[in-house]
Amino acid sequence: MANVTRQIGLSLGADLCWPAAYEALLGKLKLTIPHEGDQVSFAVERVSIEPFKLSQPVKYDLVIDRLTHWYLTSREWIKKAVIMDGLYVLNNPWSLQSMEKHTTYAAMTHLGLPVPETWMVPPKEYPEIGDLPVTLQRYAKLFDLRKIGQDLGYPVFMKPYDGGAWVGVSKADDDADLFNSYETSGQRLMHVQKAVAPFDLFTRAIGIGPQVWVAKYNPDAPLHARYEVAFNYVTSEEWQTLADTCLTINSFFGWEFNSCESLRKDGVFHPIDFANACPDFQVTSLHYHWPVMVKNMLKWTIFCAATKRPMRKNLDWAPYYDVVKRDLPLPERLKAYAQIAHDRYETDRFVEFCDKHLAHLDEVAWEFFGTEQCKEIVRAKVTALFPAHEVEKFTEHFFGLVQFWRKTEVDRMAAAKVAREARLAKHTASEVPAGKPAKTEAAAKTETTGKTKAAAKKPKAK
Repeated sequence: MANVTRQIGLSLGADLCWPAAYEALLGKLKLTIPHEGDQVSFAVERVSIEPFKLSQPVKYDLVIDRLTHWYLTSREWIKKAVIMDGLYVLNNPWSLQSMEKHTTYAAMTHLGLPVPETWMVPPKEYPEIGDLPVTLQRYAKLFDLRKIGQDLGYPVFMKPYDGGAWVGVSKADDDADLFNSYETSGQRLMHVQKAVAPFDLFTRAIGIGPQVWVAKYNPDAPLHARYEVAFNYVTSEEWQTLADTCLTINSFFGWEFNSCESLRKDGVFHPIDFANACPDFQVTSLHYHWPVMVKNMLKWTIFCAATKRPMRKNLDWAPYYDVVKRDLPLPERLKAYAQIAHDRYETDRFVEFCDKHLAHLDEVAWEFFGTEQCKEIVRAKVTALFPAHEVEKFTEHFFGLVQFWRKTEVDRMAAAKVAREARLAKHTASEVPAGKPAKTEAAAKTETTGKTKAAAKKPKAK
């Protein structure tokens, strides 16, 4: 039996808060996990940017990448490392590079998801390059933008075919608005999309591997208040619909960390923006939801690194298209797509792994997010974004919301413990050899509780 260390790299830009929390929690977990005869531990390091030889080996087993979508040096290093060194990376860099919002709209429309009707229009302005003037003179046709708006039915949104952060997005309530939006769009390639109006709920579903967290979202609020602290705003069936939609999109494009925005109208959730494979991960926007995201990232990356999960380097859309051919109603169609996702993410194996090896994460995280160390992490991020006279105010605000999460987490942890013990008991019973009596459920629970004493201890809310 060998002692091996899995190396996890963090490829970062301006991120401050979640990497510090991730590193701190990984250290506090003190993991040594048995896997295929080895004792596996973990080390985490921030990836530096420097020249690299294509043939030089990569030290990391897994990298969480936050730069590929915009920083070319890191993108090409990641691609080389996947091809030559077997690196596991979140997210697939080729898919992330090529699958802009336009492709995702087309793909999910084809899969039958209720994406709003969308047009693409040529840019208003062009750079002076090569044969472009001749090409446009010969083949570009004048078009009636107003007719597109009228055919879609106002209101509509004009927005870039790629990118994010609401850059270049404008709402048009009539022909004049739409014409003005186009006239000021410059060289951007634009979509015109029918608005989902009136809608009664805006949500964001954030997927990390097979885990999906749904939050109520208000795009009109300031950035730090868009993710709302809300409860019981969807039914369990609606939550499952949003989760299955997110899983469908992510698994289709080979993404493991992505968010999906949806609007509810007349009981139907319409996905409107879901090419966000570098989603917000900051305490200054996620606040109450932030600890869940850090925990979910820890669980998924530890599982992938520990088990040496092979990365799916190529996209395979055939299973989804086979479902399309069955012409199922939307709920059944989503379930079929989500099952493909669960198969690809090895959800059952992942849950079993977490039950066996990460049962104490809830308790460790609950303690950590109440510490002064965590508060200083929050303060560092606030200091980077807010003016000096607001630092103390917003540090207390965001850390206070994290403490509210800890209070609500107590009951969830108790329920999760019961569910985990039931799964472990069932798994233990299934492993009993023929002719050997199985442990009673009570005995299995007692044994499990003894092995995970830290997780069994009920915390007191502070």
